[in-house]
Amino acid sequence: MQIAVVAQVIEINYDFQRGNLGWTADFADYPPNIGTGYELDAGIRFMPRKLTRMPRRGFYLQGHNRSADLFMFLKRRLAVEDGIVAGRNYRIEYVITLASNAASGCVGIGGAPGESVYLKAGASSIEPLAVLQSNGYLRMNVDKGNQSQSGTAASVAGNIANGIPCEQASPYYPFALIERFHQHTTNVTANANGELWLLVGTDSGFEGLTRLYYQSIRVKLIPV
Repeated sequence: MQIAVVAQVIEINYDFQRGNLGWTADFADYPPNIGTGYELDAGIRFMPRKLTRMPRRGFYLQGHNRSADLFMFLKRRLAVEDGIVAGRNYRIEYVITLASNAASGCVGIGGAPGESVYLKAGASSIEPLAVLQSNGYLRMNVDKGNQSQSGTAASVAGNIANGIPCEQASPYYPFALIERFHQHTTNVTANANGELWLLVGTDSGFEGLTRLYYQSIRVKLIPV
């Protein structure tokens, strides 16, 4: 992890080759009491060797979207020691590099495995949590929008289609690296303790299995 603070602009590069670097994974928009049908999995794993010449690790997330609305996300707390100033407003920009095996132009149940899985990024002054509701579903306590719609805590940064045409990817559907540049659509104010939480995830309309390796997340926080 590299941190640079220039004129109160904070730039941080999280390269998951070095471990989780304070990021944690979680899942929302599903009922947790249904057993293992969602095939949820997350952690630091070696990425597919065909993507890299040398063994390289990334932050792996996996889920089977049986609820038609699964949200798989990473979050990280930033605080005073990272250069955050209490009460200050920040514009937040991301460069997200990840590996996806969702080919472009494929047809899937409920939606495309690439174009209907929306990558989102943003931030919040409170910790993003998956909270159990009275109907038995876990829902986010921050506004991340719904599928193709952005929210104040996470806005759409693209999708996970990897650029390989579906007919060329079949039948093996290899992973390919993709890079998404994103400026969060809502400025975020650090809380009174000088904290804010980064939030990156996927909001799925594809009712199948999604597997992703996040290689790195670069973030810039610009006072406004």
